[in-house]
Amino acid sequence: MRRRVWRWLSAPLVLLMTLWVADWLFPLPLPEDDLARVVLAEDGTPLWRFADRDGVWRYPVSPDEVSSYYLDALLTYEDRWFYQHPGVNPLALGRAAWQNLGGGRVVSGGSTLSMQVARLLDPHARSYPGKLKQLWRTLQLEWHLSKDEILALYLNRAPFGGTLQGVAAASWAYLGKPPSQLTRAEAALLAVLPQAPSRLRPDRHPERAQLARDKVLQRLASFGVWPQGAIDDALEEPVLLAPRQEPRLAPLLARRLNTPGSPPLIRTTLDAALQRRLEDLLMGWRARLPERTSAAILVVEQPSMAVRAYLGSVDISDVRRFGHVDMVRAQRSPGSTLKPFLYGMALDSGLIHSESLLQDVPRRYGDYRPGNFAAGFSGAVSASEALARSLNLPAVQLLEAYGPKRFAGELRSAGVPLALPPLAEPNLALILGGAGSRLEELVSGYSAFARGGKAARLRFQPQDQLQERRLLSPGSAWIVRRILSGQARPDRDPRAQLVQRPSLAWKTGTSYGFRDAWAIGVAPRYVIGVWIGRPDGTPVPDQFGLASAAPLLLQVHDLLANRDSQRGVGLPVDPQPAEVGVAAICWPLGQPLDSRDPNCRRQRFAWTLDGTTPPTLQALDLPLGQGLQASIWLNEQGQRVAPGCPGAQPQTVALWPAPLEPWLPRRERRGARLPAADPTCPPQREPAAAPLSIVGVRQGDQLQRPAGSAEPLRLRLSALGGSGRRWWFVDGQPVAETAADELFSQPFPRTDRYQLSVLDEGGQTARLEFSVGQ
Repeated sequence: MRRRVWRWLSAPLVLLMTLWVADWLFPLPLPEDDLARVVLAEDGTPLWRFADRDGVWRYPVSPDEVSSYYLDALLTYEDRWFYQHPGVNPLALGRAAWQNLGGGRVVSGGSTLSMQVARLLDPHARSYPGKLKQLWRTLQLEWHLSKDEILALYLNRAPFGGTLQGVAAASWAYLGKPPSQLTRAEAALLAVLPQAPSRLRPDRHPERAQLARDKVLQRLASFGVWPQGAIDDALEEPVLLAPRQEPRLAPLLARRLNTPGSPPLIRTTLDAALQRRLEDLLMGWRARLPERTSAAILVVEQPSMAVRAYLGSVDISDVRRFGHVDMVRAQRSPGSTLKPFLYGMALDSGLIHSESLLQDVPRRYGDYRPGNFAAGFSGAVSASEALARSLNLPAVQLLEAYGPKRFAGELRSAGVPLALPPLAEPNLALILGGAGSRLEELVSGYSAFARGGKAARLRFQPQDQLQERRLLSPGSAWIVRRILSGQARPDRDPRAQLVQRPSLAWKTGTSYGFRDAWAIGVAPRYVIGVWIGRPDGTPVPDQFGLASAAPLLLQVHDLLANRDSQRGVGLPVDPQPAEVGVAAICWPLGQPLDSRDPNCRRQRFAWTLDGTTPPTLQALDLPLGQGLQASIWLNEQGQRVAPGCPGAQPQTVALWPAPLEPWLPRRERRGARLPAADPTCPPQREPAAAPLSIVGVRQGDQLQRPAGSAEPLRLRLSALGGSGRRWWFVDGQPVAETAADELFSQPFPRTDRYQLSVLDEGGQTARLEFSVGQ
């Protein structure tokens, strides 16, 4: 008796042990990471997919992310007792076995959802040994996983035709919507497709697909799962498919984020609709771009710093345009796009206010002789005008005063590093693009002009934390943004200090040799960056920021503005910071003076910080040793005299910086500003170099090319006065270097107006303009 009882008790134990050993020897082949990835927009729209080794792509979802209509249709049609049976439905198996034995072949499978998942994980032949293997895998599934986990495996692994697996991938590919938004008719269609995915593909066999869908709907009606009225409506609904299209948006960002260890669903902050519109826009621009030229666009919503659109090239498949190269991340020369940072830092350092007098004149810094992008020099310019016109010489003057190392260091600490050649140190060429930067770093830096002076890192994924660093004060960022948006002069709009809604502030840039064209804009809600050029660095003649990149920037901005307007999105306010004020200042000293004061030669209204009005910034070499003020003594007749002369009274006369002399009206030049000397008691003469003048052509000359000659007009030029060597400029570009008494020959090929300038070692300049006709 005891032995019989022991056998009854030990038999289940032996069976359990056998099952445990079998489970250990033949483990359940749960799916491993097969590197299939889907990159998603912020709303879950697939942007790009990376297929597995078999070319299959899937979009993983959990049961609570799928429409309840689909779950109703699936469970009713495939396995009504899914949550009740242990993986195998004995009644269904018995019915299938009877039908198969009667037919002499496999007629019905009687498979539950668990059994179908087992077959998906470990495929087998449709035979009795195969069924036994399927039953074993099904038991393992029920042993190791919960019902919801098994259901999730089916939702993500069921075949839907072609290279699609899973209900989410099928819903996006066939219907263009997430599985959470399926209608009853769509849910019934997707529920039946895995039965025969090739034969029922709705994009190839819509009639078959509709008949199969209606069969599911009728079964739902027979079991009373849905109301009959809803079933009737669903039966009337035709099979309407969205255009079959695999996700093909933001490929370069997708490649960037698909790193080892990435999750199957890579979520981004992109706006899928905006990304699609901008990709279409850029494809339309392709015909306007020179051969082998690419472009990049970056759109960032500046309050959150979420990247809303990322276009690293014109077309990733365009080999001739190097479409595989991501120009959002590429190191390129930034051209003049760094200038707004310098002006903002100079404002914070008390070097300038918005209307400070700067010098747009020929300068020489050792072997470095910068020129302007546009023709010629302008002489006296304000800081706001110099920035708005992107003049080079005033920016170099300002960087010389601020310090290149300090400038580069502050940019780096704010997250805008500049790449320099090995062992090279920051120098004056930085401000004209003599370093490397990336589009994404520049856009990050420009966010400071909209974020109260704080530059923030871009956020590509929702989980990225907002990181910001102080670059400028709120006041200087506000002033620079006003300058870049065309609101530089408070006197031109008395209400300017009350303006609450900002317009587009933008800056262009062109690198040396026309290799890179830039345009970066700060809109009320967005920061937009545009780059155009050849990824291999080949120069593109006549391609520069204002002509090439700016039109694209403005088009992107208009698209964003119209989009926000249609959605009813209001513009944010941009209040004037408390530290920003307005002051009336006078040139040439740059200080507040009564407009009737003789030393107020030109009054201007400036934006200021903390009520400070820095004096005019002099060039560090102080050419000719002459400053901005002359201390003189006058007699009762207003003549200059020596200090010891009878009745002599001291007086200060404001003078313009000496290098500006050729650009000043005659009444404002130093000789005209100083009163005549008293011959009976003259002041002591100050040694000075003789005035510099150009010989070979005169101001206003209208010259003609030789009749019938195709050769350009050639002039022999030299300079009188001044001291030391001379450096010659035609339309702002250096053309020659000569000794003090040396002649040189210069061709003038165009029939146009020319500006000719010369600079000597003492800092004196001379300038004239003439024209050449046919």
